[in-house]
Amino acid sequence: MPQYRIREAGRLLGVSDDTVRRWVDEGTLESTTDGSGRKVVDGADLAAHAQRLAARAAAPAADGVGRSARNRFTGLVTRVVTDTVMAQVELQCGPYRVVSLMSSEAAAELGLEPGSLATAVVKATNVIVETPPRGS
Repeated sequence: MPQYRIREAGRLLGVSDDTVRRWVDEGTLESTTDGSGRKVVDGADLAAHAQRLAARAAAPAADGVGRSARNRFTGLVTRVVTDTVMAQVELQCGPYRVVSLMSSEAAAELGLEPGSLATAVVKATNVIVETPPRGS
C-alpha cells in the first residue's frame, strides 16, 4: 500500500502542509509513522479524503439539468487569443493549465477575458493514465 508524507499529501490535494497536519490533528485524516519516524498517510485513505473534499466542493447544477460530464475544472482565464473564426482560451485551474479551442463568437458571448472565472467541462473518450516508475 503506498504511503505519502505530509508534504506529498498536501501537494497531491492542492493544500499546504499545515492544512494536512491540521486534518491529522483533528482526526479528519489518519496518519501513521514510517520507519524514519515521519508522519505518513495511507494512499487509500488519502484517496478517500480527496473524494470527500471533491464531493463537498462540487456545486449541484443550479438549473437542475443533469450532466454526463464529470470532469469539471474551475479556474481563472489567463489568456484568450482570437482571430476571425477561432479562439484559444487558457485557464489556470489550481496547479493545472487547461486549454480550450472554441469559436471566437462563443468566447465573446461568454465574455471570456483574463481574470474571468470559468469552468472547463471535459468529456473524453480516451484518457491516458501514467504512473511513476516502480521504486520511485
